[in-house]
Amino acid sequence: MPGVLPDIVLFSTADWDNPFWTNKQHMAMQFARHGYRVLYVDSLGLRQPTLARCDLKRMFGRLWKAFPYPRCVQPTVWRTSPLVIPLHRWAVVRRGNDALLKSTLHWHMTRLKFDKPLIWTYNPLLSRLISQLPHRGVVYHCVDDLRFAPGIDATAIEEAERQLGNVADLCFTTSLKLQRRMESLFPCTIYEANVCDVTHFHQARTPLPQPCDLAAIPRPRLLFIGALSQYKVDYTLIEQVATALPQVHWVLLGAVGEGQPASASPPSHLPNVHLLGPRPYIDLPAYLCHADVAVLPAPHNSYTDAMFPMKFFEYLAAGVPLVATALPALREFADLFFEADSAEAFARAVEAVLAGARRDASHIDAACAKHSWEERFVRMEASFLPLFSRRN
Repeated sequence: MPGVLPDIVLFSTADWDNPFWTNKQHMAMQFARHGYRVLYVDSLGLRQPTLARCDLKRMFGRLWKAFPYPRCVQPTVWRTSPLVIPLHRWAVVRRGNDALLKSTLHWHMTRLKFDKPLIWTYNPLLSRLISQLPHRGVVYHCVDDLRFAPGIDATAIEEAERQLGNVADLCFTTSLKLQRRMESLFPCTIYEANVCDVTHFHQARTPLPQPCDLAAIPRPRLLFIGALSQYKVDYTLIEQVATALPQVHWVLLGAVGEGQPASASPPSHLPNVHLLGPRPYIDLPAYLCHADVAVLPAPHNSYTDAMFPMKFFEYLAAGVPLVATALPALREFADLFFEADSAEAFARAVEAVLAGARRDASHIDAACAKHSWEERFVRMEASFLPLFSRRN
């Protein structure tokens, strides 16, 4: 191992201040905690923007944040929000963006004294830019099948991933389906499932004050936390289960239309479906502490077939029994939760949990311990660092 760890330039698909932290922000923090310096590059806009209010707000916000210098957001983590035109289907636009990004990032790297960083990207559309930046190596962290996300040009993503495979050294994936697809494109592909902050969510296992907005909702309560968009959440299933079990209350924490501005709203017209909006990450254990069942009502589509829900291990670490759609990525963990692939089966599983059905707690705790941010980072570092220790 080298005496000085490589600096990291991390190309994200989410802005640093997005209230819903995912792999991108958590990985930046893991790098920092393990002695790396990180330049976090905010989302460059994979999806073509619309005239929806949330997209317009995001675009004006990007103009405000586009300062000509990196901003320190955590010790050894700097953030930059470069301006780009998010019309990636056009080659001329991609070339113009590359030229602008190249000059911006060279300036930032010079200011921070990043000589030959390791490039870690969640955005596959950057192979041309990456090849023009000084670097020690390239890692693609593939956490979703971006071809099937709303508003994204699938052809452009497929071509971009092929090109990125020619310049990258390593690809990590969060599902076995993604691994199988990336194996033909990248020289080395490693599967590492999504994980959670075990210590944070373990708080839900101890008595915590009940949030005021939750106290007004009768029990039993089903709790969902996450983006409320139709390509990720099955609204029809929620409505059917809520109708079949009128005494059971759904509590939905999240922003409607995140990643899908045209998404309809959940069936909050029903008296037992409660849409509370997003809540800070720090407050989530308190909501889980006062929930009876955690739920992942995902639809089956081309996007979710390759998706490993980030909330999966968070729910389990909180000690709340989980009922979830039988997604392909969750099959290896089928003994940890209650699978349901129809509204009728979902309702039966909820009733069984409310009647006392449980999965083996020791198996759940062992799986959560293995799938923490810290443990996964240690495994990933053992895979990527030897590749770059020879390139000083």
